[in-house]
Amino acid sequence: MKFDVVIIGGGLVGASLALALKNSGLKIALVESRPPVPLPEDESWDSRIYAISPGSAGFLQDLGVWQALDEARITPVYKMAVFGDDNAARLDFSAYDIGYPELAFIVENRQLQTAVWDALKRQKKHIKMFCPARCASLEWTESHAELHLEDGTLLQGSLVVGADGLNSWVREQGKIEVSRHPYQQIGVVANFSTERRHHNIAHQWFRRDGVLALLPLPGKMVSMVWSLQEDQARPLLDAPEAELCTQVRNAASRVLGEMQLVTRPAGFPLNFVHVKQLVRSRLALIGDAAHGIHPLAGQGVNLGLRDARELANTLATRGLELDCGDYLLLRRYERARKEDILALELVTDGLQKLFANPNPTLVRLRNLGLGITNRLPVIKDRLIQHALS
Repeated sequence: MKFDVVIIGGGLVGASLALALKNSGLKIALVESRPPVPLPEDESWDSRIYAISPGSAGFLQDLGVWQALDEARITPVYKMAVFGDDNAARLDFSAYDIGYPELAFIVENRQLQTAVWDALKRQKKHIKMFCPARCASLEWTESHAELHLEDGTLLQGSLVVGADGLNSWVREQGKIEVSRHPYQQIGVVANFSTERRHHNIAHQWFRRDGVLALLPLPGKMVSMVWSLQEDQARPLLDAPEAELCTQVRNAASRVLGEMQLVTRPAGFPLNFVHVKQLVRSRLALIGDAAHGIHPLAGQGVNLGLRDARELANTLATRGLELDCGDYLLLRRYERARKEDILALELVTDGLQKLFANPNPTLVRLRNLGLGITNRLPVIKDRLIQHALS
């Protein structure tokens, strides 16, 4: 079977790219090893959430995904309070101050995955889906790429897009070089109900034992993301419910009062991955296949959605260039994304290293830096504007 674009990886970013190309006139294939887990019949909450920027929400709206979400389970963030590790340094962000309705929206992973796949199912005329399907081999020729699936199906495409995650098989087949290092940390996630209302404020603490964030959910609930060293994270994951709640409450300076566990904690390892190139002839990378950053900024999924948005725009506006796998065409996408990706890589990796360093001089400087930044509206506004896109 012949296609113009073969997207490997049907997560949020890969599926969004497929939807963004539905009216491009290109013949699209989407390959995914397993469909998303169906929404539960009860009212339980997903412990994995995303902080979706207004720019990403607008993109998903254009795709017909955002409006399909349950509004009652979406929480807008109006303010963000960031604290240093000296109990004094603080940095505040407000949507009102820059004339925006909100800074972000907190949405469950499975709600988004279900909505994007429902949208895909309505586009069978434009998008051919292979799921469940596993890739066996991938080879490139001068005129096209050939993807063999384990069931013997052969797909030919002018362009292959790798959207298959941090340990991308597509990236490996394309022999694209990466530099990476593990943070030796685990991101612990869980949801809690709280004694006090969060007032749609996201809280974050740069602690010496890691970065703790409490993100607002509907009502008096929050989602926790706590990046801890591995030897500290594992006891937290195994802790009895009461002990876990006490530790989180105290680490959050009791800002929301007493806490009760809503979903059991889960953990995932944290790694930094820098990809040396996003494209080669007939190959492009998006999402986690193209970059891996620390979650302290909550921007990983937004970075991936901006990849999908830019690649879709590059292909849709290619003009007289009929070959969507042409290297010079794909370089336009790479150049457009390079600055954004590099900026977030430097900021997130730099902050993680800075606050993980116990040097007393650095401790004073980093907390001083938070306080100074909080008094400089121009710098704060630039930071917020980047996060809103």
